[in-house]
Amino acid sequence: MTTGDRVAIDVGGLRMRYGRADVLHDVTFQARHGEVPALLGPNGAGKTTTIEILEGFRARSRGRVQVLGTDPARGDERWRARIGVVLQSWRDHGRWRVRELLAHLGSYYARYSAPGIPRPWDADALIEAVGLAPHAGKKIKTLSGGQRRRLDVAIGLVGRPELLFLDEPTAAFDPQARHEFHDLVLRLVRTGGTTVLLTTHDLAEAEKLADRILVLDGGRVIADGTGAELARRIAGPDEVRWVLGGRRHVEKTEDSTAFARDLFARHGAAVRELEVRRASLEQTYLALVRRAEAATEAPR
Repeated sequence: MTTGDRVAIDVGGLRMRYGRADVLHDVTFQARHGEVPALLGPNGAGKTTTIEILEGFRARSRGRVQVLGTDPARGDERWRARIGVVLQSWRDHGRWRVRELLAHLGSYYARYSAPGIPRPWDADALIEAVGLAPHAGKKIKTLSGGQRRRLDVAIGLVGRPELLFLDEPTAAFDPQARHEFHDLVLRLVRTGGTTVLLTTHDLAEAEKLADRILVLDGGRVIADGTGAELARRIAGPDEVRWVLGGRRHVEKTEDSTAFARDLFARHGAAVRELEVRRASLEQTYLALVRRAEAATEAPR
């Protein structure tokens, strides 16, 4: 069995109730090792609650949850050492210096070193990887918002986790920092086989990083698939436009790549001004949410 064949996250019939209100309704999905699924959804959709249950921070009401082969509700310290978490915000002692904090946290992960469990990052190497090298000796309370966010990411990575939870990871990042962070995540996945579960409001970020998109709305998974699959299913087929013999043509197709290849095979250089219009992830996401809202508001 290859790494990609093994299930890292297995969720079935997950429910969460606060008082009389259900905030999660039969949420079901899987993520395989080395995969990057992204949870998308409007505020209040249930993304953070789902993540907190998977991390073992919140007890569920009902349902099956297995993370790295363990029920998070029963996860011990060795299990937690295999998981990295980047929360939307951290609270810690601002008097720590960046290098000191990461070295200190790394010492905890080092306790669980064993065959098959990687050693934690060296503090200086990790600081370099997240772009904080010029600030390694600074106290945390003196960091800017963007620098503080990079430290949050470093805290989540320090143990070289098998599974990394990223909850709105690039909030407060400038475009350059966001680009560098995306490259870091992709390196972790491609070279280390890290599984990454991402929640974000940045649809461009989800499109760049995610293998699969899961859309939550009203505590339910309303869509699950690649960006291209969801676009075909929700926003309709691609539209191909071209000019041939002085006439403009428009064709809708489920496979624009194959259509264009066939078009050039038949007409060659006579095909002019070829344009393929595909629904963006943003258009697909908005269509999904509008559809879910309309279904909820419809009279029963």
